[in-house]
Amino acid sequence: MANAFEAEITQLAAEVNQKIARIRETYEELSALEHTAHSRDEMVSVTVGRHGQVRGIRLNPRVYRTLSPSELADAIMQQVNDATAAVSERSRQLLAPLMPEDVPLEQVFGEHATLDAFLPAPVEPAP
Repeated sequence: MANAFEAEITQLAAEVNQKIARIRETYEELSALEHTAHSRDEMVSVTVGRHGQVRGIRLNPRVYRTLSPSELADAIMQQVNDATAAVSERSRQLLAPLMPEDVPLEQVFGEHATLDAFLPAPVEPAP
């Protein structure tokens, strides 16, 4: 009986260790996550990090001859938005295998995500 119990505990510990290792790997990938978006004409490139921070903007010197200041601002913002969307999608892909099956990803990562997705319903006292 004790051997069966020890074997079960050993198996559970191994499963927990595997899950922890996968979480650590995912966290490392998330920490290094960034994406660079390029305009179609390659005049504007923007690199965005995991949390949406802009890490770099590259402008082709010819851009000043082809775009007005407002068009350039729009082009930069478009690339920021594209890069941010790509980082968000990759984050979802990385985290999806770690999420409980009964929690829809849109509740956690969607545009209207709230803290309620992570918390259980309030406990009602017994009558």
